[in-house]
Amino acid sequence: MRIAITYDQSQNLKPLDEADIIAVIDEEKKEVEQYENPAHNVSKEAAMGVILDLGVDAIVVKKQFLCPGSYMMSQGRIKYIPTDYKTLKEVLDNLETLEKGIKEELDEEMYAEAFPEE
Repeated sequence: MRIAITYDQSQNLKPLDEADIIAVIDEEKKEVEQYENPAHNVSKEAAMGVILDLGVDAIVVKKQFLCPGSYMMSQGRIKYIPTDYKTLKEVLDNLETLEKGIKEELDEEMYAEAFPEE
């Protein structure tokens, strides 16, 4: 399986539009391919376009890593691996466990836009 994951230079997981790096964990080759995120500070939809072009099977996500647009773009094309881990190392160390929670769809709270509390 090829799994996308987005993070910064310190390998802390980041939302699609805040990530410096889009990586693909290739389980077959047992390697992590890293790509500079051309959509850094642009939009989550632009980053999702890049991710889909990389031919991944799934993406590691935390709450608000996606937005409604990027979620709709990817729905039915890739699966989602929700996580509470904060770094690439934590995800790699626990990948087998994380994969057991793979989902075809996400709860709305995972991709809804954050609104400041009034």
